[in-house]
Amino acid sequence: MQKGNTISKQTVRVFSLITCAALFTVVTAASSPAAERDSLTPPPVPFEIHVDGDLFLIGHGVGTQNYVCLPSSTGFAFSLFTPEATLFTDDAGQLTTHFFSPDRDPRDFGAIRVTWEHSRDTSTIWGAVTGQATVSKDAINWLRVEIKGALPGPTGGDKLTPTTFVQRINTVGGLAPAADCVGATDVGKRAFVPYTADYLFFKSAEPQQ
Repeated sequence: MQKGNTISKQTVRVFSLITCAALFTVVTAASSPAAERDSLTPPPVPFEIHVDGDLFLIGHGVGTQNYVCLPSSTGFAFSLFTPEATLFTDDAGQLTTHFFSPDRDPRDFGAIRVTWEHSRDTSTIWGAVTGQATVSKDAINWLRVEIKGALPGPTGGDKLTPTTFVQRINTVGGLAPAADCVGATDVGKRAFVPYTADYLFFKSAEPQQ
């Protein structure tokens, strides 16, 4: 990667291919074209990111993992400063946006958290990573994110507010560059790395009748 945040034509071409694949790949948990249902069956995942609860929403994420070069305990390294992605339903309808932002929930106000905002009703959730598993050395980790804050949209939208946990699985790409962050002159350099992933949204389990 050249200085100035350029991305090679080959990277763009690969990203285009995985973007198309992500929009038409159905997660094994989904039992129909809809990504938002009353009852879905979670796929098997590593123990480290297991979630107890009811899966109620699935989104296919397409975007970038955004890194900045900073001093580290071992010298210099790229550090994630935000994801920048859009989640889609199985039929390619926009579901949420995904990024880092300050938590606006009064219970956790101001903390910078991983964020999902519903694209229609703008209900928003903020979470913290509580588990991760390395499934591929060529892709970012699978994650379990515990929700720390939630707010409805301005007109009372609540599609996301029941969420207790989010899993990130089926990741492709997104790893920080291995080079281009080796010295003081590289500090501040940014890298926007294409990735795709599936996001599974869980809520508290319904009591048994």
